[in-house]
Amino acid sequence: MNTGRNNLTGSGTQTAALAYGGDGAVYETATEKFNGTSWTTTGSMNTGRNQLGGVGIQTASLAFGGTGSPVFQASTESFNGTSWTNVSGLNTGRELIRGTGTQTAAIGFGGNNGAATNANESWSGSAWTTVTAMPTSLWGRGGAGTQTDTVAYGGGTQAPSVVTNTDLWNGTAWTSNPTGLATARYYIGSAGTQTSAIGFGSASTPTSTATEEWNGPGTATTKTVTVS
Repeated sequence: MNTGRNNLTGSGTQTAALAYGGDGAVYETATEKFNGTSWTTTGSMNTGRNQLGGVGIQTASLAFGGTGSPVFQASTESFNGTSWTNVSGLNTGRELIRGTGTQTAAIGFGGNNGAATNANESWSGSAWTTVTAMPTSLWGRGGAGTQTDTVAYGGGTQAPSVVTNTDLWNGTAWTSNPTGLATARYYIGSAGTQTSAIGFGSASTPTSTATEEWNGPGTATTKTVTVS
């Protein structure tokens, strides 16, 4: 990359990605495009920050929340492939928020605003609306899916401690899945859909190299085994 940093966010695909924000010498506004071979610097964000949420594709992304000045960001910006534009901010400013969906139809859930939060907001393309909260207040979760079909996994509590919790969002309400991650962690990398996702790594202590695949909601069942 052209600008070294940590705690940045990205969106897009393997051959057409966008990376933005982060923490280097300052709260970064730097934005770069990846074409499958190399990175090119493009229009900077309006607000420097790290630990932000992001969704979308290289030419149509949405960035929201994060740590900056003020500490717990509510600001939201829309990227059109060339430049960022400020749009309506979150109702609850927070860092370590996770998002899924698209530039015009997304959700942003969890995070930290001085304490772990279960806040959940839906983006219409023009404004955020507070919707049904997550079952547990958590930050640094993994997540995959769309505005109406999301799986969220892992995360940290205020203690802090890490969890294996896996929750499903149907556009209206959250349901806790009976089976969680095999390895509890937060700051978990994630990609995929509600029925086919991956979770990898973490900043848990010790740092985890674990990678897990998710193949869809499951229901615990009881069976009788007859030995003959």
